[in-house]
Amino acid sequence: MRIGVVVGETSGDILGASLIRALKMRYPSAVFEGIPGPLMKLEGCQELFPPERLAVMGFTEVLGRLFELLSIRRSLVQRFSSQARPDVFIGVDAPDFNLTLERRLRRTGVPCVHYVSPSVWAWRQYRVKKIARSTDLMLALFPFEAAFYQRHGLQVEFVGHPLADEIALEPNAARARQQLGLDANAEYVALLPGSRVSEVTRLGSLMLQTASWCLQHRPGLRLVAPMASPALRTLFSKMIAEHGDLPITLVDGRSRDVMEAANTVLLASGTATLEAMLLKRPMVVTYKLSAITYWLVKRFAAVSRAALPNLLAGEDLVPELMQDQATPPLLGAAVLDYLEAGGLSAPVQARFLEIHQQLRRNAAERAAAAVAQLIEARRSG
Repeated sequence: MRIGVVVGETSGDILGASLIRALKMRYPSAVFEGIPGPLMKLEGCQELFPPERLAVMGFTEVLGRLFELLSIRRSLVQRFSSQARPDVFIGVDAPDFNLTLERRLRRTGVPCVHYVSPSVWAWRQYRVKKIARSTDLMLALFPFEAAFYQRHGLQVEFVGHPLADEIALEPNAARARQQLGLDANAEYVALLPGSRVSEVTRLGSLMLQTASWCLQHRPGLRLVAPMASPALRTLFSKMIAEHGDLPITLVDGRSRDVMEAANTVLLASGTATLEAMLLKRPMVVTYKLSAITYWLVKRFAAVSRAALPNLLAGEDLVPELMQDQATPPLLGAAVLDYLEAGGLSAPVQARFLEIHQQLRRNAAERAAAAVAQLIEARRSG
């Protein structure tokens, strides 16, 4: 059994690793290879190219790396369609890279699965036609995604989200603080500027300026920030040095513990907002793109919300301040609103719990069962 896998970023690595574990229970001797993240490598997936080469976001940012990305994709097509032909190929997220790779492999007869729906329901909905040509099966994390694909006649399986399976329904902030060595009685704001260099470059100073603004109005406040890699820690540390003496603690990794320990979280839009919701944390969501990328997103957007908690709820549960609204005074005021209120309101807490339970479906096993069904159908047919 050979299984090809390509992942694009940290959030996909978590999903890919859990799926590999579940597939190994069914196929103990299976060989996994492709572009894995660190967790997937620990599960035995062989690395053909480092995942950092795919971790780029935004139209203008991709242009600067276009030739390298095209070269990597050509190499994978050549390998997976000839001497190392897999029984199935699984693209984990990274749709701009993976869907084209899947389409080319599918033409050669390799069955293809895409794990994590691209935001086709949110913008550029015409892409569903490309997805139909590229995949034999879509594994959807959220119920509204599955409903969208079913309306368009695509094979889809709603598997839920592994994070909902892993994270307890009730958070334990006291335990998280103890494990991190944080003051049990202090008031903490967690800063999560992202897991990519481009995100930290764009959002790091903004979050530190927001923290400084908050400290002017609430001097006893403390800050804590998880760093996804040594490179990001170095970059963010330089930014901190430019903003004076801030009461900030940097933590290597452990973003989940940091969010659980915090009174409020200021974070970049993305999968981390889902994790913060599952941890039942008050959050303020922000993001900034290049002017061209933002214009393109707005031009083709089909939804008015960006934060996952708001999308899942179909209503505005948490403040999201994007692009021109992403300023220290506006972000800082939203953070202080939570602190002064003592956290989430009871109705928002109830909605967070309801969504958590809806997403708790033993995702890895459901995904592995769907992939295995596709493999066995191809083998028998």
